[in-house]
Amino acid sequence: MALKLDLSGKVALITGATSGIGAQQARALTAAGASVVLIGRREDRLKELAKEIRDSGAKAEYLAADLSDEGQWDIIVGASLNFFGRVDILCNTAGVNLRQHADDVTSESWDQTLTLNLKVPFMLAQKLVPNMRERGWGKIINVASLQSERAFANGIAYGASKGGISQLTRAMAEAWSKDGIGCNAIAPGFFPTELTAPVFEQSELADKLAQQTAIGRNGNLEDLDGPCVFLASHASDYVTGQTLYIDGGFTAK
Repeated sequence: MALKLDLSGKVALITGATSGIGAQQARALTAAGASVVLIGRREDRLKELAKEIRDSGAKAEYLAADLSDEGQWDIIVGASLNFFGRVDILCNTAGVNLRQHADDVTSESWDQTLTLNLKVPFMLAQKLVPNMRERGWGKIINVASLQSERAFANGIAYGASKGGISQLTRAMAEAWSKDGIGCNAIAPGFFPTELTAPVFEQSELADKLAQQTAIGRNGNLEDLDGPCVFLASHASDYVTGQTLYIDGGFTAK
C-alpha cells in the first residue's frame, strides 16, 4: 500500500523561509510535489531560494514582509492566497531568540519574542483556516523547541514562547481538527541555523551538546525532511495536537 506522502496540487506557506529550517522545509515540500509561498524579511534570500526551487521544476512565489508588523498580516495572507488561489499547509517557522538573561529582559524584548514566536503563528493560522475549511483539509506545522520542555540559560522569554507553542498546538487541534485541519509541531534539537550560530561557533559547546543526544551527533537540516513531509501530507491525517521532537534523542537521556 502506497504511503500518502505525495503533495502534488498542495500549496504551502512558509514563514521564516530565508534560511535554516524554513528554507529546508521549502525544499522538502517542493520535492514532495507542493508549490510554495516563501515569506521572510530579506528579499534577496527569498528570490534566491525561489529560483532554486523553480530550477528544480517546482513552483515558488515569495513576499518580503516583516511579520512583527501586525499591519502586514492581512497583506501576507491576501498575497499568499492570490499566488495560487489556496493555502493547504502553513509552516509557522519564523522566530527570534534574543538570548537575554532574565535580569536583562525588557518589556519591549519580551513582547518582540512573544509576538513573533507565539502570536504570529496563531493569527496567521486563524486567517488561513477559512480557506482550508472550504476544502475540508489542511495542515498547520508550528515550531516548538527543546525549551518547550526544559530551561536553558538566557532563554526565559524564548522558552516561554516555545512552551506556549506546545499548548497552542494542542488548542489549535481541539479547535480545528474537526474541520479536517491537522495541527502539529516539530521540536528540533540543535541544528546549524542562523538562530543557533552562537552555539555552533563554540566547537566545544557544540560537541558537548552532540554527546547529550542518544545518537551522538547534532542534527543536519536534511533530518527534518521526512517529519516535515509526513506532517504536511495525508499520511498524518490521524495525527493532530502533537509535538514531535526531532532531537537525536536529546530529550530521551
